[in-house]
Amino acid sequence: VQLQAFGGGLVQAGGSLRLSCAASGRAFTNYAMGWFRQAPGKEREFVTAIGWSFSDIYYADSVKGRFTISRDNAKNTVYLQMDGLKPEDTAVYYCAANTLGSPRSTLSSYDYWGQGTQVTVSS
Repeated sequence: VQLQAFGGGLVQAGGSLRLSCAASGRAFTNYAMGWFRQAPGKEREFVTAIGWSFSDIYYADSVKGRFTISRDNAKNTVYLQMDGLKPEDTAVYYCAANTLGSPRSTLSSYDYWGQGTQVTVSS
């Protein structure tokens, strides 16, 4: 499985970005997909995840109400809509795949990782 994340960029505080993560492989429908982020000097942290069942979605408290995860299984793609961005959202954002299908918040639960895309929010 190969994952490619894109859509990052520079945005002012209060603005929006949509990240995309395209996955290879036929089994995408069965995977749980997650987004994580890593700011300079900090550990990689959980942002959100969506299970193979579209209703199985979790968010970190820091992004709840501002970020929305979704997936399009026909396109093998998962999205992260980020609204109301804050400077503290600045980080490299990574998508990841959990082949067991259960959305988890722990890094070790994910089997495949994308290369990351930089999101910078200016104040």
